[in-house]
Amino acid sequence: MFNKKPKKTEQFTPSDLSRLSNKEDRQAKKGESLFKRFSARRSSKELSRTQRWKRRGAWALSALVVGLLILWIISMITSQYGDLVISVERTARGKGITVSEKKNVDSGVTILSADKVANVTNITYEWLPLKELDKKEGSYNGKNYLAYTFYLRNDGTEKVDYNGELQIKGVSKSMDESVRVMVYKNGEPEIYGKHKYKSDEPEEDATAFVSDDVIMTTSTKDFKPGAMDKYTIVSWVEGNDPECINDIMGGFIRMNMLFNIADDEEQSP
Repeated sequence: MFNKKPKKTEQFTPSDLSRLSNKEDRQAKKGESLFKRFSARRSSKELSRTQRWKRRGAWALSALVVGLLILWIISMITSQYGDLVISVERTARGKGITVSEKKNVDSGVTILSADKVANVTNITYEWLPLKELDKKEGSYNGKNYLAYTFYLRNDGTEKVDYNGELQIKGVSKSMDESVRVMVYKNGEPEIYGKHKYKSDEPEEDATAFVSDDVIMTTSTKDFKPGAMDKYTIVSWVEGNDPECINDIMGGFIRMNMLFNIADDEEQSP
């Protein structure tokens, strides 16, 4: 019987332990390095994505601010200026043409606005206080009608020829089909109405509008420095008009009386 040769027991020296530790450290560092590179790439992508969302958010916020600003401007304009605006074109302003609500003032302005008429319903010409119209200054609206008197002035130093045009700047529910507009110029009145519905014939009680967008025109030649023309505009919904029906209730019409220099208008293309 043979005795088995005893196995030699290997000794684990301190140098072996050091080599093993260094190897584990190298592997750990290698793994850590890979993790750091992966983490850096991921962080870069997340940062880029975050920046894109920030830019998009900034653009969206800017667009929202601009939209709100536009709405605010529109609100200010519509609240400041009513259903009738009187304005002077730039070139006419340069010639000294102005407007004023009062006759006895030193100088005029370049834009005026009549007071609004709320909750309008139809009336007829005979219901208007004709003895009071064109006798006051500025706004003096009555129940269901607009009345406004102003003065066109030459505050400049030279004689000019001017034109005026009463324009329709906005309308809803076909209110213009049954409205009447009476314009006094230096005490002389003229009533205007849109032509009959689906016809070129004027209404029996009014001179036809110049077009769908222009109610009437006027002109004055040799308008001297210091001169004034007095205008009164009266507007109402005529109950005797066949187009005065329930469907127009709640509608509106907005007008602008614009004055300009006749020569400039004729020479413009």
